Amino acid sequence: MKKLSAALPRSTNRPRRLELGLLTGAGYLLQGLRLILRPGLKRYLIVPITINILIFSGLIWLGFNQFELLFDRFLPETSWLHYFRWVLWPLLALAILLILFYTFTVIANLLAAPFNGILAAKVEQTLTGVAPPESPDNWVAGVIPGLLSELRKLVYFLIRAIPLLLLFLVPGVQLAAPFLWIAFNAWFFALEYLDYPMSNHGMLFKEQMQQLRKTRMAALGFGGAVTLMMLIPILNFLVMPAAVAGATIFWCSSNRLSGESAE
Repeated sequence: MKKLSAALPRSTNRPRRLELGLLTGAGYLLQGLRLILRPGLKRYLIVPITINILIFSGLIWLGFNQFELLFDRFLPETSWLHYFRWVLWPLLALAILLILFYTFTVIANLLAAPFNGILAAKVEQTLTGVAPPESPDNWVAGVIPGLLSELRKLVYFLIRAIPLLLLFLVPGVQLAAPFLWIAFNAWFFALEYLDYPMSNHGMLFKEQMQQLRKTRMAALGFGGAVTLMMLIPILNFLVMPAAVAGATIFWCSSNRLSGESAE
């Protein structure tokens, strides 16, 4: 595997802005998907993929059994929005799917957090040849830090998600609610998975947020790609390890570009 200087895109004009763009952010997820399928990392995928299969199987069952009920709840036939059901149906369907997906993703990430931290460390070592300074030595050592990190992100999510979900109940505002929910999920999934490589460098939550704001558009592109991949059958089983690997590539690339800009 080539080291970071050869594996990642090179900067042609310096200083280069860290606003890498939506497509560049999405590209990191594809790079992560390719990377985890290479020899040397596959053994770190067993637990995350097993957890994902179990979680998403439950999600698929729940979605098929409850979707019509949820759809009628948010867009009842007695509402004036009934006339726009054919327009709102795909948006509301996507929003409901994201709500369900996130609920199950929280559970999956809580269970897999220690293993994801190790995977992020191994990916960074593969890219740069150097292990991150605060990576867990084994999954047992990562249990407590991983759970605390996931709970902190869960609090951040709930504080913002609950008001957004309430917008689905406000007549008229319901039209904008799916778009806001999708954008928020893209941002949060970027934060969710970039936490692993950044935590391996001892970055606290506030510092992580500051780092993401420097690459806001790339973060949204990356999180949006994660959201899309979650909705694709079969690939959604790989989304967690692919997102961890992609986030690590994102982190390493952003650090390299920061160093080039400072030169």
